[in-house]
Amino acid sequence: LSELGEYDGTALMEFKTRKNIVYLLHTSNVCTYEMDDTPPFLMNPQALDIAIEQCLMLGCDIIDEVHIARKQYLDGSIPTGFQRTAIVGVEGRLPFRGREITITQVSVEEDSCREVSDRGHLIVWRTDRLGMPLIETVTGPDLRTPEEVEEAILLVGRVCRSTGHVRVGLGASRQDINVSVRGGRRVEIKGVPRAGWAPGLVHCEAVRQVNLLSLRDELLGRGFRDSDDLAIEHRDVTELVADSTIDQLRADSWERYLADGDQRSDLERGSGPFCVRAVHLPGLGDTLSWPTQPNRVFADELRGRVRVIAGLDQPPILLHSEDWPRGAAASDELDRLRRTLGCSSEDGLVVVWGAEDDTLTAAEEIRLRFLDAMDGVPNETRQPFMDGGTDFERILPGPDRMYPDTDSPPQRVTRERVEGLRASLPEPPWSRESRYTEVGVPMPVIHYLIRRGGARLVDAVVELSAADLRRACFFFGERLKGLRRAGIAVDELSDERWCELFAMFDSHPVAWEAWRSLVERLVDCPDIDLQNLVDEMALGRAPDGWRERVAGLAA
Repeated sequence: LSELGEYDGTALMEFKTRKNIVYLLHTSNVCTYEMDDTPPFLMNPQALDIAIEQCLMLGCDIIDEVHIARKQYLDGSIPTGFQRTAIVGVEGRLPFRGREITITQVSVEEDSCREVSDRGHLIVWRTDRLGMPLIETVTGPDLRTPEEVEEAILLVGRVCRSTGHVRVGLGASRQDINVSVRGGRRVEIKGVPRAGWAPGLVHCEAVRQVNLLSLRDELLGRGFRDSDDLAIEHRDVTELVADSTIDQLRADSWERYLADGDQRSDLERGSGPFCVRAVHLPGLGDTLSWPTQPNRVFADELRGRVRVIAGLDQPPILLHSEDWPRGAAASDELDRLRRTLGCSSEDGLVVVWGAEDDTLTAAEEIRLRFLDAMDGVPNETRQPFMDGGTDFERILPGPDRMYPDTDSPPQRVTRERVEGLRASLPEPPWSRESRYTEVGVPMPVIHYLIRRGGARLVDAVVELSAADLRRACFFFGERLKGLRRAGIAVDELSDERWCELFAMFDSHPVAWEAWRSLVERLVDCPDIDLQNLVDEMALGRAPDGWRERVAGLAA
């Protein structure tokens, strides 16, 4: 039940997980706010300015009065149970492939904790990231192919990074990708860390939804139309498999799994003694091996629900009749289980194990997932994998997840503030791309410059030292890569020092081939006089006519 008196699917799911939550705190990066022990502070004005700047870069209309809202986070990632968020801009536009993509809204919000581990009924969070301001950019449903999703992610990223006011690197930006097909429902793929993962994830999710719709049609053809037709039952079969040849079905194996390398096993385990529970699926034979995603079947959909909601995560999480372990003894055990539950050749069988209460939850979740299958594609949030596959993470939150934050006052955004930020906006990345390509700079180099902030330095040295644009692009976009990878702190040099360096190369007898040695010494001695450094290193260019004089001596 939400604070507004409405049931929310995500809230109900988190209640059923019965998680024990542990926070790793360090006094150097947390205060009483992160521990939910003090009222909220006012929004950081610099964070709001950066959010407004991003809105202007994305062509958004700025909200006159920013109101803070609460967005429920009940998985423990925020100790308060909600994230504070505020919409700053709406109705933006970005040029994309000869058309436009819409920016529905841009919000500034606080980041959540980092997950350290999630095992059984114990989840551990580290709070060092908690409360840091982040910007959420929401695009409209304008992307048509998996490849366009990747391109749009990169485009929005270049726009954000062109300001120089956002972090870069792996994990600095995370994408939530919403996918649906005709006849399906919206499914959110949460926290995609790399744009390059997007095409595979979108493709596999589209395939998954099409296959789930086919499974729905198959179930309807078998006469499954509502919950009354789903006569799923389950039974405790612990004694029946007490001496099983399958390791996971024995109590000693479960105890070893809980105690393996973890001192918090008491927090991980559920309630009740060890139990093996068999779930009888009348009329649902062959559905457990129904293909969903590449290399995944419908039984994996059940595994995701059981792992997250019931807290049963000992691999392979569940066993089923269509992929039973090989061997004569194991086959005899399956036959014995089928006879005990009265399974016919047209029925399916699933076996789960763990704490007794957890197996009851697992049996109920299996029933609910088949109930969802009768309706097609369930609204879910799913976690991504590098191979393009996804797994269940939580039920997709509903609209009752957000409500006003009565502890935080609204903030006025004046016209003067907006216009002051508009006056200092950087050049849009698509304009830079056009200007750089005209002098022969390849697109990968341009994207690298925009992504790492080098484009700003390129324009600065060209303007202040009259350097050649193409040479400056290749210098900052290619030559410095090796030094960065070698751990040399080239980014600590000021704009003024780079301008001096380019002026020296263009007007002083110093060969371009000397750039690496000179830059390395400049990083070590940032205050040294550049002329003295050139003389000390004997990097002067040979005088004009030296080739003719050498040729004459050789003759």
